[in-house]
Amino acid sequence: MTAEEDWQQIRFADRRDAGRQLGERLRPFAYENPLVVGLPRGGVPVAREVARALHAPLDLLAVRKLGAPHNPEYGIGAVAEGGARVIDPEAIAILGLRNGVVEQIAARESAELERRAALYRDDRPPLSVSGHTAIVVDDGVATGVTDSAALRALRRMGPRRLILAVPVCPPDSAHRLRDDADEVIALQQPPRFFGVGQFYEDFSQVDDQEVVSILAEFDHAAV
Repeated sequence: MTAEEDWQQIRFADRRDAGRQLGERLRPFAYENPLVVGLPRGGVPVAREVARALHAPLDLLAVRKLGAPHNPEYGIGAVAEGGARVIDPEAIAILGLRNGVVEQIAARESAELERRAALYRDDRPPLSVSGHTAIVVDDGVATGVTDSAALRALRRMGPRRLILAVPVCPPDSAHRLRDDADEVIALQQPPRFFGVGQFYEDFSQVDDQEVVSILAEFDHAAV
């Protein structure tokens, strides 16, 4: 079996399995008083297992992809809580989008982002990352645009260290994200990458209620 074929055999059973494996890799950070930050929705079940492994508090940071006007799945950027924004100038140029159109999309997604953040936290205030090692967890990275927006938002909040930890990430995205994080940890950096879901046996969609339930498991008063 070639190295390329071997990559195709690697799978996580589901997000819980990925989170447990990631938690084992991150155990040395347990001594740094970490705060685990999941990116909804898919990153939150992974983050739960990491937080359990590190005996750390769990919070989330809402982030939204900015989809192209006639193809929402095609990302032109991302916005995160706190106002951080990442725009892909190459995508904007390819589509020929005017600044006003981009601003309309960003405003719409920012409003949805705030609505979801309030829903997920159920009136609980966000945790403070100031002075903590903040470990940002997603279920995987593709282009890295949403993860970049989240990292930039958290950087403004004054963490002692900022770590991005994911089960899988293509090498080029990991390289770019090192500009926004102090360290990028990925269990897998496959040379051939078509999408995060290809590395999971079960990549079922995570709904809002699951995110709410997971966040409610953790006592914010402990921080």
